[in-house]
Amino acid sequence: TILKRKDITKIVCIDARGFIFGTSLALKMGIPFVLARKSGKLPSKTIGHTYSLEYGEATVEMHIDDIEDSDSVLIVDDLLATGGTVNAVVNLVERLGAKVYGCFFLIELGFLEGRQKIKSNNDNLKFYSLIEY
Repeated sequence: TILKRKDITKIVCIDARGFIFGTSLALKMGIPFVLARKSGKLPSKTIGHTYSLEYGEATVEMHIDDIEDSDSVLIVDDLLATGGTVNAVVNLVERLGAKVYGCFFLIELGFLEGRQKIKSNNDNLKFYSLIEY
């Protein structure tokens, strides 16, 4: 496997199809998963990041106590397109003090250059895509 349990302490799954892939991967690897959801969907105290879309704005949130500064996180979603949502989740993870190990996608639309738009404090950020168009 390309992902090693020793490198990742938590998997962050992005609302909503990322939940399908991320929770399955977390179960297989035996590590916790964390939900990153649209604003107003999580029940406890959250931290949020608002970002621009082609047609407006969106906000993504996570529980503030789901990530610790000692965590090394893999972010999982079904699709990488323009990178806005993933970039917002990277921002949240890093604001909570954790390291983003990498990002994993079922599909990447490479021609939209979303990967290049994701900014992280980690110069060695890894990207994994099963299918690329």
